[in-house]
Amino acid sequence: MSNERQQRAARAEQMRKEREKADRKQRNVITVGIVVVVVALIAVAGFAVKSAQDGNTDSTKLVYPAHTDKSTFGFDYTAADAGGKAGADPVKVVLTEDFQCPVCKAFEEQTGAFLDDLVKKGEITIDYRPISFLDRSSANEYSSRAANAAMCVLNEGGVEDYKKYHDLLYSKQPAEQTAGPEDAELISDAKQVGVTGIDSCIRKKVYGPWLDKALDKAQSEGFQGTPWVRIDGKDVKSPTADAIQKAIDAAKKS
Repeated sequence: MSNERQQRAARAEQMRKEREKADRKQRNVITVGIVVVVVALIAVAGFAVKSAQDGNTDSTKLVYPAHTDKSTFGFDYTAADAGGKAGADPVKVVLTEDFQCPVCKAFEEQTGAFLDDLVKKGEITIDYRPISFLDRSSANEYSSRAANAAMCVLNEGGVEDYKKYHDLLYSKQPAEQTAGPEDAELISDAKQVGVTGIDSCIRKKVYGPWLDKALDKAQSEGFQGTPWVRIDGKDVKSPTADAIQKAIDAAKKS
């Protein structure tokens, strides 16, 4: 009987060891499973954050449009862009404007053809400095959206296409405190002047940060309102065609 009890005790001990071994194995499997799940969750969370960051990149990163000067935030419209012949020493006319500005539209209607003719003759270049500060006068942030769209056109199509788009935007300028063209129409207008492939640029407002910097630059130089016309470093007050011509003549003599 003693032998039998010993055998039973030995079997019981063996079974206990096997249960412990099985329990340890199960715990290891569970631990590994938890680790795998945690790692997977971290990976998914990381991907989600990265995706969100990627989605916001275009609207938060400072991107300079092609053709623009990084110090002045402007670009030149020259005789070559206008289909004319470059002059020997054209006078630079610096023009700061906002596409939502009604006075800018009036300025364009009254002096646009006059300035275009001087550019084509090679007598002047226009240093365009588009800015956006009149979203407060729009029901759908047309000021910044139109300016951004214009920069998308400049970047993709060049200065000549920008000028066409510039003129088209002014012809369709909304009244203050009303809604201007939505992004779909801005995209369609770009196609009208021959520029395609900028849908994302317009919808994501890629050049929003650039426009903020352009406004900062203008304000640092004494900006008070649009249109702001400067010739030979001097403001042209009440910039009619006559006033601009006199300033150009004076600049040629200096």
